[in-house]
Amino acid sequence: MGRRRNSSVNVLFGWVRRQSMKVKAFLAVTSVLSSLLALKFLVKDRNHFFVASEAIHVVGIMVLIYKLTTQKTCSGLSLKTQELTAMFLAVRLYCSFVMEGDIHTVLDLATLISTLWVIYMIRFKLKSTYIKELDNFPIYYYVVLPSAILAILVHPYTQHSMISRICWAFCVYLESVSVLPQLRLMQNAKMVEPFTAHYVFALGVARFLGCAHWIIQVYEIGGKYLYLIGSGFLWLPMILLAEVVQTFILADFCYYYIKSVMDGQLVMTLSSPV
Repeated sequence: MGRRRNSSVNVLFGWVRRQSMKVKAFLAVTSVLSSLLALKFLVKDRNHFFVASEAIHVVGIMVLIYKLTTQKTCSGLSLKTQELTAMFLAVRLYCSFVMEGDIHTVLDLATLISTLWVIYMIRFKLKSTYIKELDNFPIYYYVVLPSAILAILVHPYTQHSMISRICWAFCVYLESVSVLPQLRLMQNAKMVEPFTAHYVFALGVARFLGCAHWIIQVYEIGGKYLYLIGSGFLWLPMILLAEVVQTFILADFCYYYIKSVMDGQLVMTLSSPV
């Protein structure tokens, strides 16, 4: 049964690869819309999307911790992505304490502590296995600074202080592109070992759930939030854009990850940019 199932999956992936870009785009859009439709009817409380997203991120970090403790190597991991993750988590944790203080605060705290531990291991305990030359994405000029400028220009208008609102926007924008250094490292290495692939795939699933929340929310209110006029009217469209950007950044990797798993490959080989 297993061989027959794998054979069917290989035939399916082979058929998809042979199609034109238009057909592939149509299949991708159809798959996404079908997933969103299923989530809309299966999940009644939309807040569960964010809880699930944050929980899956925690699971992804646990996979990295398992790799670091058992294999004693950080090869294939981007220190810059982990530092960006710690940065937006710390800012989001501050905003959560000030604005909410709920289950999201607990999950963000757990993820931040785990991420800081990963950074400590890469920087000190396993420094000799860290390949700095491959982790060469310029994060401050292309990630941190643009996110900060955008947060100052476009942020929510609520009853909270200005600094809290800007910080909230900053962590949203920074999170949307924080995985870029990891993708660049994998592109430079031309291969991805299993635990790193599991981690990045977990990020992809988490981001899809976050994106699904906002798309379904916009659909259910008839898109009226996207056309609000007045202070902060750009904020909600920018949230949606940030979530879509995150999802599309990871979509291609997730496709090849699923394909590799179905093919029984333990190591992903990348012959072109992710």
